[in-house]
Amino acid sequence: MEKFAFVLHPISVRDIARKFGFAKYLPDGVLESMFKMVPPLKVSHITGVESPHSQAEGWFVAVPLTPKQMTNLPLDFVLDRIIKAGKIAEQQGAKILGLGAFTSVVGDAGITVAKNLDIPVTTGNSYTVATALQGTEKAAELMDIDLREAEVVVLGATGSIGSVCSEILARDKRKLTLVARDRTKLDNLLHKLSNEYDSRASASTDVKEAVQNADVIIAVSSAVEALIDAEDLKPGAIVCDVARPRSVSKAVAEARDDVLVIEGGVVEPPGDVEFNFNFGFPPKNAYACMSETMILALEKKYESFTLGRELSLEKVEEISVLAEKHGFKLAGFRSFERALMPEHIEAIRKNAQGKKQTG
Repeated sequence: MEKFAFVLHPISVRDIARKFGFAKYLPDGVLESMFKMVPPLKVSHITGVESPHSQAEGWFVAVPLTPKQMTNLPLDFVLDRIIKAGKIAEQQGAKILGLGAFTSVVGDAGITVAKNLDIPVTTGNSYTVATALQGTEKAAELMDIDLREAEVVVLGATGSIGSVCSEILARDKRKLTLVARDRTKLDNLLHKLSNEYDSRASASTDVKEAVQNADVIIAVSSAVEALIDAEDLKPGAIVCDVARPRSVSKAVAEARDDVLVIEGGVVEPPGDVEFNFNFGFPPKNAYACMSETMILALEKKYESFTLGRELSLEKVEEISVLAEKHGFKLAGFRSFERALMPEHIEAIRKNAQGKKQTG
């Protein structure tokens, strides 16, 4: 039996109430102060992960800090909490540790954590890229968007996930706009894509301007606050929101019935999987970053597969092959914590067509 562990944390203060019932009665500020003092803890045993080639079990270990706290608290404090979570994983017998959400972003993106543990560490970003692009292609097909002609925007293009997404899209000669805050990093990425793929991508530091004409947006920013509001999108637009916390405001779901927002990286692992913890997904579904950790365990590939801020195209392609080998697959679509049925997507498509015709 192969063994793995995965570090997670609350995306918002309210997430704490899913594990600790008393928390729903306390104000957000009180909860943040209280859980800042709580050390990492094991929250569940993961069972039933089984491919045609191997079996695995694992553990969720929680660091009870929100993204806001991980951003604002001293880096040494935050890294110490993540390393202690890794030590708990080692005590359980895990042979590899996956970092989830902001635990894979803070500091040097897992390098310091790995140096302080006796087991390898992976951020899961390689498989996150693979599933985000697979999901986007499927969504475009359902929304009657030809990706070869579509205006595609990568939001957070200079980050570790965004740069590889940009590279893959540029390789396929998409009409591409790269968006990030740092103009120098954007220019460096543009230069690389131009040299390696003869790309004619453009770049912008203005999110609102860049997304208003986009057919497809892949959002991989690590911003703490939402970057895309309801009025920013044109009818029929698709947003694949890989970011945690989300790049798309929940107001989009409430105000726009003519745009499709999907969560990137929703995966169905093989076997009769029981996570024994509610992280907001239907039973037996997982984030891609979690799935990368499981894939590596099933493959007995105990190495720091994805680490630091640089991703490689080769790693994305390799983990995609391993995922298929072990039976991992996309689990349909979700949007703002709810499943999207085919009839929902068809309704969005028709609403978008109607608005385009009347507009």
